[in-house]
Amino acid sequence: MQAARCLDCGGRLDSARYPRKPRGATTELPEEYDRRFSLCCDVEGCRKRHTPASVRFLGRRVYLGAVVVLAAAMQQGATPARASRLRELLGVSLRTLARWREWWKTAFVDSAFWRAARAFLSPPVAESCLPLSLLERFGPDEEERLVALLKFLRPLTTPAGYVADLRF
Repeated sequence: MQAARCLDCGGRLDSARYPRKPRGATTELPEEYDRRFSLCCDVEGCRKRHTPASVRFLGRRVYLGAVVVLAAAMQQGATPARASRLRELLGVSLRTLARWREWWKTAFVDSAFWRAARAFLSPPVAESCLPLSLLERFGPDEEERLVALLKFLRPLTTPAGYVADLRF
C-alpha cells in the first residue's frame, strides 16, 4: 500500500503508526502489537490516513481479531458456563460476547465482502454456525486454520471494508 500513492491526491504515503491497546490477550504480546500499521499522506491539506489490511485487528475493534473469531466460535452451542469461562479468560463482558455473535449472524452475512466471498466456498458454509463453520474450512491444524481465516477476513479490516459495519 505504501508503494502506491494517496488515493485522494496522489501524494507520498508516510508511516503513521498509532497506538493500540489490544484487548483479549491471555499472554504477553510482542511490543509491535501496541501499534496499528497505518500510512498518512504527506501533502499538506490532505494528510489522509490510509490503513492497510491487518490480521491483528478486525477494523477499528480493540479486541484482537483472533479473540473475536475464537470467542464467537466457542459460543456455538453456548452454555452459561462456557460464556462465563470466556468472560473470565478474555476479560470480555457477556454483552460484548453477545454483540460479537450478533455481528457474525447479521452484519457479517449481510456484508458485500461475504456476499462475494461465499461464492468461492463449496459446499456452502452454514451461516447459522459462523464463524465456526468458516473456521473449519481452513485446514486441519487449529493454528493454521485461525491464521488462514484471519487472512481471509483481511478486507474487512480496512476502512472500505468496515464502513457499513459500524454496528460492531
